[in-house]
Amino acid sequence: MSERKQQNVDSTLFTKENYTWMLIGGVVIALAMLLMSGGKSTDPKVFDTKEVYSATRITLAPILFILGLMIEVYAIFKKPKAA
Repeated sequence: MSERKQQNVDSTLFTKENYTWMLIGGVVIALAMLLMSGGKSTDPKVFDTKEVYSATRITLAPILFILGLMIEVYAIFKKPKAA
C-alpha cells in the first residue's frame, strides 16, 4: 500500500510532451490572433472593405484559432507513455 502511495506522489500531471503540445497550441492561437488584427487605414474616415473582410481575417485566422484550441485540448488529455 505504501508503494502505491509513493508512486502517486512521484508522478506529475503533465509531462514534457504535454507542455510541448501546449506551447505549440499557444503559438498557433497567437498566430491566429495576429492574422485577425491589423488593417489600419491611413485615413480614419475611409472604410476599406477589402482589408476588413479579407479571406485571411474571416477564414484562415478563425480556422487557425480553432485548430490551436483543439491542440490545447489534445495536450491536456494526452496520457503519458507507459515506461
